[in-house]
Amino acid sequence: MSIIGWIILGLLAGAIAKFLLPGRDPGGFIGTTIIGVAGAFLGGWISARFLDHPISKQFYDGTTWAAAIGGSLVLLIAYRLLFGNSRD
Repeated sequence: MSIIGWIILGLLAGAIAKFLLPGRDPGGFIGTTIIGVAGAFLGGWISARFLDHPISKQFYDGTTWAAAIGGSLVLLIAYRLLFGNSRD
């Protein structure tokens, strides 16, 4: 999968992570989108490096999507913990 595919996957994974963790985010829509893209890369790296499950080259692979959404959730939770009160 190309870098463009990972970015699109990250955008969708960020939206799904936001849906699974509703609430007010410090970064708004753009911040959540960037977290989704970074989370897709992080989830893919963790899956390939530590879980011994290489990421498929296909866009519609369920494991790839799970890794991207999981990475996005981890980054979104960390972001809220670090910067959660910055918009109050």
